[in-house]
Amino acid sequence: MTGGAGLIGTELCRALSEQGFEVASFDVEQGPEGVRQIHCDVGDETSVTGAFEELGWDTLDLLVNNSGIAGPTNGPIADLSLEDWRKVTDSHLTGAFLMTRSAVPLMGEGASIVNMASTRAFMSEPETEAYAASKGGLVALTHALAVSLGPKIRVNAIAPGWISGQDDLRPVDHEQHPVGRVGRPRDVADAVLYLASAGFITGQVVVLDGGMTRRMIYEE
Repeated sequence: MTGGAGLIGTELCRALSEQGFEVASFDVEQGPEGVRQIHCDVGDETSVTGAFEELGWDTLDLLVNNSGIAGPTNGPIADLSLEDWRKVTDSHLTGAFLMTRSAVPLMGEGASIVNMASTRAFMSEPETEAYAASKGGLVALTHALAVSLGPKIRVNAIAPGWISGQDDLRPVDHEQHPVGRVGRPRDVADAVLYLASAGFITGQVVVLDGGMTRRMIYEE
């Protein structure tokens, strides 16, 4: 999996290990203990190729494309540099492409790919164009890969909403969600485990946002 050192990635590594997976974290940062660490810039072709050579596995059952950065591109589109645009899109979309391209030859019948999209693929705050475009591209990549790689390999995506590891959020932060709370990293991990074994699901996006995208919000 990619992005194993982040908030969601750390919990994914733990959950997959608990379920008996041998886990490797492809990241530029150190992930949790007990997981194989593969230093890799997923948006760089040479880095990904070298990382798979270092991995040295003959088979792969599950690929989770979880890497990605949000900044430094929050700001007016007129001020967004091509370099910053590419930093964000490479970390999400290009990284998923490069990892998938290297992983597919190792994947056998029944293998699965899970891409980490976001509700930002469907809704936005101002000045988040690079991030939203990256996540929207992952949604499209997911259904394209599902058609191309099926029936041998299933490909799905998860679109998390607000996922937090903080304990000091305000009551209103939780109450605005129809389920009554902000999401936790374990919620994402449970969804990944489900999709990894759900044999009749492919090309789909599981929205994991506590119902927020179904709630009509008006200013009062």
